[in-house]
Amino acid sequence: MEAAHAVRDRIDLTEKEEKIFGRLLDVVRHFKLETQLRVAGGWVRDKLLGKDCYDIDIALDNMLGRDFCEKVNEYLKFVGEEQQGIGVIQCNPDQSKHLETARMRICDTWIDFVNLRSETYAENSRIPTMKFGTAEEDAYRRDLTINSLFYNINTNSVEDVTGRGIQDLKSGHIVTPLPPKATFLDDPLRVLRAIRFGARFDFELAEELKEAASDEEVKTALANKISRERIGHEVDLMMSDKQPAKAMAYIHDLKLFYVVFTFPENPQPAVTEQCDRYCILHINAAWTLLQSIGYSIFSDEQRRLYLYASLFLPVRSTIYIDKKSKQVPVASYIIRDSLKLKASDAEMVTNLHAACEKFVDLIPFLESNEDSEDLRVKLEDEYLEIPPASTKRVLAGLLLRQIKDFWRVALLISTLLHPKASHTCDTLNSHTELDRRREIFGKFESAITQLDLDHVWKMKLLLDGKAMMGVLQLKSGGPSIGKWQRRLLKWQLAHPNGTTEECIDWIKQSQAKRQKIDCSA
Repeated sequence: MEAAHAVRDRIDLTEKEEKIFGRLLDVVRHFKLETQLRVAGGWVRDKLLGKDCYDIDIALDNMLGRDFCEKVNEYLKFVGEEQQGIGVIQCNPDQSKHLETARMRICDTWIDFVNLRSETYAENSRIPTMKFGTAEEDAYRRDLTINSLFYNINTNSVEDVTGRGIQDLKSGHIVTPLPPKATFLDDPLRVLRAIRFGARFDFELAEELKEAASDEEVKTALANKISRERIGHEVDLMMSDKQPAKAMAYIHDLKLFYVVFTFPENPQPAVTEQCDRYCILHINAAWTLLQSIGYSIFSDEQRRLYLYASLFLPVRSTIYIDKKSKQVPVASYIIRDSLKLKASDAEMVTNLHAACEKFVDLIPFLESNEDSEDLRVKLEDEYLEIPPASTKRVLAGLLLRQIKDFWRVALLISTLLHPKASHTCDTLNSHTELDRRREIFGKFESAITQLDLDHVWKMKLLLDGKAMMGVLQLKSGGPSIGKWQRRLLKWQLAHPNGTTEECIDWIKQSQAKRQKIDCSA
C-alpha cells in the first residue's frame, strides 16, 4: 500500500514572502517585461509539505539572472530606495552549478536568480552543455519529480509540469522525471541525492530507480565521474539530516557501500565479507540509542561525529600502511581520503574509537563498589600512591582529559561494545540491548557527575614546568619534568581539594623517601 503524506492544495505565503514576490512583480510591471517568475525546486516542495523554507530560487523564462537583478536596482532607484549589490556565482560543475547564478538581497532576504535551462550531457562527463529552455525542459532535467515543481509568482499557482511531482509527494515516492538509468548516467551524483531525499522524508525509492542505482554501469559512473569531495559532501548532508541511519541503509541495500566508502589497499587485518552489513547495523543501533536518550545531549557536531564513529566501529582496529610506512586507521582513511572531509573529523573519530575502548574496560570498575588493585598498581610508581577510594576518579579523569567534551559521545559509543562478549551483530538492535545500553550510559554519566569530573579537562596543574624545576632543584628541563607533571595530574585528580603547598610537600616527601630507599640499597 502507498503511504499517504499530507500535501497542501495551495501554497500559503508568509508576510515576508508576499512582500518579496510583490516587489518582483512591481519590477516586471514597471518595465513591462513579459517575464514569468517561477520559484523552483525545494522551496515549492517544502511549502507543499507544510515545512518552512528560506531558500528561494527564482527561475526566469526569458532573461539572465544578472540582467533581472539590474532591472531590480533600476526600479529601486526609480522609487528612491537604496540599490543592492549583485553577486554573481559563476558556473561550477563540481558544485552542481552549471550556469551562472545572480544573487541579491530583497527585503533583507538573499534571493538567487537563474534562467530556465535545458541541458545535454557528453559521454564520460557530468558537465552538461547548457542553453535557454522552457519550463518543461527545466523540470525534466531535474533530479527528482518532487524537486521539479514550480510556483508561478505571476499567476500565484503551483505548476506540476511533469505531472508526477504532487502525486509522488502524496504517495511518498522518490522518482526521476526521465528514465532513471539515463538520468543517473548523465549525472551519477543524482543517485546520492535520491537517497538523501528518500531518507529525509521517509519516502520509498521507486523500484525502477533502485534497479538503476544498483546497475554496474551506474556504479562505475559514480566512482569515475564524481569527485570524492562531492560524494563526501552528499554523505555529510545525509549524516546531518533527519534520518542518517536510513540513508546509510539505502546505500548498503543498493550495493553502493564500497563505491561511496572506498577502503585502502591491503588493510590489516583483512576486511570481512560482511563488513558493510556490520557497519550499517552499528549506525542503526547508535541512531536508535541516541533517539531514545534524546538529541539534546549532543551538539550538531557531536551528533555528526558520533554517527561517523559508530558507522566505522567495526573497522576501529583495522589499519593500513601509508606511503610513509606509517600505520593509519582505516576509518581515518575513509574520512580523509575517501570522503575528503576535514582532517580534524578523521582525528576525532580515531580518538573516539580509542576512548570508547577504554570506557569498555572502565565501565565494570565504575559499576562495582570494589577497589581494583590491578588498576591502582598501573597508576602508581615509586613516587606516587593512589588512595584506594580515589582510583575511580583518577582513571575516569585521565580518560576525560583525553577526549574532553566529547566524553559523552565516546561513552555512548562504548555501550555498543560493552560487555565485549554479550551480543552478536544480529542482536545489536534488539530492545533488550537498547534498554541495557541506555541504563549503562545513565549510570556512568551519573558516576562522572558524582565524581565531579565534568569539565575536568579545564583543570590547570598547580605547578607549571618552571615551578616544577624549582621544587625539584633542577637547572634545566627534560623528560623528568614531563614525568613529574603526569604524576602531578594524577595527584590532583586523587586530591581535588589539594593546595599548591600540599602538592609541593608531597613532591619533596616523595623525593626524600626515594633517596632514602636508594641509600639503603
